[in-house]
This record gives sequence, C-alpha cells and structure tokens, in this order.
Amino acid sequence: MSTIWKPGFVRDSLKESFARLNPISLWRNPVMIIVEAGAVVTLFESFRIIAAHGDFSFHLQISIWLWFTVLFANFGEAFAEIQGKARANSLKNVRSLNKARRMARDGIASGAVEEVPATDLRSGNIVIVAETEMIPGDGDVIEGTILVDESAITGESAPVIRESGGDRCGVTGGTKVLSGSAKIRISANPGDSFLDRMISMVENARRTKTPNEIALEILLISLTALFIVVVVTLPLFGNYMNVTISITVLVSLLVCLMPTTIGALLPAIGIAGMDRLLQKNVIALSGRAVEAAGDVNIVLLDKTGTITLGNRMANEFILADAFDMKEFIETAVLASIADETPEGRSVLTLAKKELGVRGRDMRAPNAAIFVPFTPQSRMSGITIGTREIRKGSMDAIELFVRGNGGAMSDAVRERTALIARNGDTPLVVAEGRKVLGIIRLKDIVKEGIANRIAKLREMGIRSVMITGDNRLTATSIAAEAGVDDFIAEAKPEMKLARIRSYQAQGYLVAMIGDGTNDAPALAQADVAVAMNGGTQAAREAANMVDLDSSPTKLLDIVEIGKEILITRGALTTFSIANDVAKYFAIIPALFAAAFPVLGILNIMHLTSPQSAVLSAVIFNALIIPLLIPLALRGVKYRASSVSALLRKNIFIYGAGGILLPFIGIKLVDMLIVAMHLVK
Repeated sequence: MSTIWKPGFVRDSLKESFARLNPISLWRNPVMIIVEAGAVVTLFESFRIIAAHGDFSFHLQISIWLWFTVLFANFGEAFAEIQGKARANSLKNVRSLNKARRMARDGIASGAVEEVPATDLRSGNIVIVAETEMIPGDGDVIEGTILVDESAITGESAPVIRESGGDRCGVTGGTKVLSGSAKIRISANPGDSFLDRMISMVENARRTKTPNEIALEILLISLTALFIVVVVTLPLFGNYMNVTISITVLVSLLVCLMPTTIGALLPAIGIAGMDRLLQKNVIALSGRAVEAAGDVNIVLLDKTGTITLGNRMANEFILADAFDMKEFIETAVLASIADETPEGRSVLTLAKKELGVRGRDMRAPNAAIFVPFTPQSRMSGITIGTREIRKGSMDAIELFVRGNGGAMSDAVRERTALIARNGDTPLVVAEGRKVLGIIRLKDIVKEGIANRIAKLREMGIRSVMITGDNRLTATSIAAEAGVDDFIAEAKPEMKLARIRSYQAQGYLVAMIGDGTNDAPALAQADVAVAMNGGTQAAREAANMVDLDSSPTKLLDIVEIGKEILITRGALTTFSIANDVAKYFAIIPALFAAAFPVLGILNIMHLTSPQSAVLSAVIFNALIIPLLIPLALRGVKYRASSVSALLRKNIFIYGAGGILLPFIGIKLVDMLIVAMHLVK
C-alpha cells in the first residue's frame, strides 16, 4: 500500500469527514453547504412521505447519496490536511526535555556555565554544544564549527557544516551535533522557534485563500446562483406545461448541474500543494506564495551561500620561483593555524588532502607566537623564534615583505593578477623577505545548479545572480552557474530596488537568499525562499524556507506551483464538462413525457425518469472520491506553451468530462434497475 494511503490516514480522514458536516465548518465551501442543505431537505421530504404512507424509497436514496457527496468532499480536504499533520506529529517528536549548557550572564568573560532545561532558553542566551549533543534551540553559531545532522527536521541524511563568520551560521533546535563544538546565540523565545512555527503552519493547513482560488470560487458561486434561479423557476414552467416536479427532483437537478466536482476538490488541491512542498523539505509559510510560484517570470539568486557553497575555499597551491611544494604547503599551514575564518580553515583542509596527513599531525611548534587574522591587518601568521611567517592579501603581504627588506617579484604580481581576473582570490604566503607562493581561493558552485537553471529557462523563467562581489568574480561565477544575467557589487538597497523595478514592469519575482543582507529583498519578493542554514533575519523575511538549503529546490517549488494551477484548471474543465453530460441525463427524463420531441436527447436510453435522476446523483457523488488521488497528486507539469496546455485541458479533461458521465450514468442506471432500487 502506498504510504499516502496509510490505514491511519484513511481512518482519521473518515472521522474528520463526519465532524465537518457541521454547517459552521462547511460554510467555507459555498457549493458543499448548498449540497448539504439539499440533503437535509430531501431527508425531511422522505419523512413527510413516510408519514403519508407513500413510496419514499426514491427520495431517501437521493438524500443518502447527497450526504455521501458532502462526506466525499470533506474526506478529500481532511485527507490532504491529515497528511500535513502527520508531518507535524513527527516534528513534535523532535522536541524533548533536553538540557542546555547556558553561559551565565557574565559567561562570555568568565566561562561560567549553567545547565537549564532547553525550554528556559530565551533570545540572546548563549549556549555551548558539543559532539553527540542536541542543539537546544534556534540560533546562530558565533564561535566554532560543527557538523550537524538535520535529518530529524529535513529528512536529509547528509550532514551539514555550520560555522561562525559567514552565512552558514544558522542552526535549528532539535538537530544533532555529529562532531565539533560551538557557541550558539539563541535567536528565538519558546513558542517562537522555527520548529514551533513549522509545526503550527503544518497543523493549520486551512490557509488564506489565494487570489486565483478566490476568483474561481466567485465563478462557482455565480454558476451556483444561476442554477438556483433556473431550478426555482422550473416548477412554474412545469405547472404551465402540466408537468409535476417534486422537490427531491429539483434538489437533485440543482446538485447535478452545479460545479459540484471542482467545488468539492478545490480546498484539497491547495492544501495538497503545500503538502507536496513539505515532501520536498520546503516549508511554505504562505499559500499565496505557493500559487505565485507557478507564475514566476524572474528569479534572483544570491551568490554566496545560494549559488556557491558559501565562503571561498582554498582550491590550489601555486609555487613562487623554485621553492619546494611540500615546504610551501607546510609553511602555509603554519600561517593558517591562527586564522579562524572559513577561508583559513579551508587552507588546512586542502593541505591535509595534498599532504595526506590527519588533523592531529598538523601541530604548531612549542613557543610559537600566533598572529590571528583581523580585517585591519588582512593577514594571519605565526612567529617561531626568528621565523616570521605570514599569509594574506597581496597588498598586506607586500608591505610585510618590504618591511623585512624584500620585494614582490613581477612573476608573483602577474600570477595574482591573473587569478583575480578569473574571479578568484589570491592569498600570498611569505616568510621574512621571501614570497613562497600563492593560495587560490575559489567560490565553489553548488552541484546541479547549472542544470536546474537551464530547466528554469525552459519554463520561460529568467535567472539573475545578484552579488556584492566585484564584476570579475561575478562574471566567472555567472558563466559557471549558467544564469541569464548578473548584478555585481550589489548592496541590500540595490537588491530591493531591482525587485521593485521588475514588479513595476508586471513581473512576478522570486528571490533566493540566506544572508541578513538579503532580508529586505526577500521581504519584497513575491516568492521568497530562505536557506534553512542561513541567518535568522533571512528566514523571518521569507515566505518559504528550504530545509535542505539547496537553491536547486526552486525548480521543485515552481513546478509544484504550476501543478496547482494546472490541476485546478483541469478539474474545473472536467467539472463543467460533467455538467453538460448530466443535462442529457436529467432534462430529457423530466420533460420527455410532456414534450416527446425531447426524447431524441435521451441518447443514453435511461430506463425511467426516476432511474435517470438517481443515476446522475450517484455518479455525481462517486466521481469525487475517484478524483481525490488526482487532486492530491496534481497534474504533472510539462514545459509547454499556454495554447498547448489549453488544448490538453480541452481534449483530455473536457472530452473526458463529457464522455465519462455518459458511460458512468448508463452503467449506474443498469445496476440500480437490476437491483430494483427504482421503478
């Protein structure tokens, strides 16, 4: 059995279907409230006929099937919501009575630590986490580097690195530290954490209706009102033509001619779309954003941490002059031991790979004096006796070498210039007056990003990379990632202005980012996706959060948005086409006796007026549960033109919506006559 159709899901949905028969709950669905009213009316009509000792069988059967129609509609919506609530229950299991090692108020200075329940943590508290421990709450790493298992939250088995000094500092409560230790500044109070908001969002799947959904609902209400007027006037027409039409038949006619199918499935379509995003590990904090994703024209992607892995990483050791490579790498390691920046740690990682050594084999000599990296000095290093080793920017190292009586060679200048022209960053390593070599720092483009951007282009979506880096770096990364355009040296206000400019031109804009500097643009974008590993400010500004922190997820978001729109259109086409077919079942049956010429419309050759009406009502009820899987799964999106999608809707769902009722109603008619349910 599919995991979707778990017995527990079905059982809970059936219970909820009956609970939603309460008119107060059903009032949100105007079409179904009218069907329920019809069920009540026909039920009382059955009781009236019973009291009069008349034949009530037909009327009671109509009432029963109208109740089933409402229950089936309730089941579809309840089933979609319960799938999301199952995810919420699994998330609740992540929360436990964990303890947290909180630094005392003066703990930053003294190192004093107190153990408290994780529920006592408040925004601004600083906690210490170590290997095998659970992270007690949402926050940002302010010191250290940890490898985190986020599978309890995201379902993704691959661990992720969280570190201070960059945009990969955000951590989520309930995740587990696999290795390393860190200090974390808590960013949320109890009840306001990302996990709490995530659970609340999933549990409250009855989200605000989107503009398209409201527009479609207005259409359904208008059609329903039109058919009410038609049905109300039919008895007058019948009296004039000496045709008696019972209230049960009038209710049946109204229910069958209303767009009941789409009215029943409309709530489930939107909720199921949000559930499908959950299955992709994307939390949609706004139903409007899910639908807007289907109409996005332009997507802006932040470079650092979104298109690239984050901070620049050491990629290559390049010798200067005729020095020994092994000696150069070992010297670069010594110069990087005191460099706590992500770039400095990446030098150690690359050195381990090049030298084939383990971390504990890379130690500084005794009596060494460390020179930590600072933004002011733009270099780090170590002094061992008379040896002065430094690593840093070209300008900083040139001043250092000159101060020791040396000079930067033309070869080193040309090589660093070439590295910079390629969009990378050169770090120069020197000892005393000698320049030993260069370390190339390179932005690492995330795997699969180029392929996903190409697919977005196939959908007609233009991709724009936006970064604060210089134009040379932006050009290099844009070419590797395959984006359509890029904006370099962009400040937060420039990102915001560009999005507003696109929106003023009528475009729907998506923005993906992870840094605090992305927050204003994320707040302005129509679809704003924040990386879960990013900063708290970015997550709060967005209307979607990608738990896997993968910008390639945008393709899934856009596809699901388009699937919601296509599914809604397909089922609307099917529902209206159904109504056309049901005209041929009921109208000829009602008036053929008074107007024999209408017999030509009875192309299904239904047995009697009663069997025709009952067959149409039964088919109208049964088609709803049969379409629930389609509403939950959605119509698969395929890149094509609007005209091609329209033709598909007309020929598949339009033609199918007309033909299926002819077949279904005839089969039901044959069955109920064979079972002697009607005369």
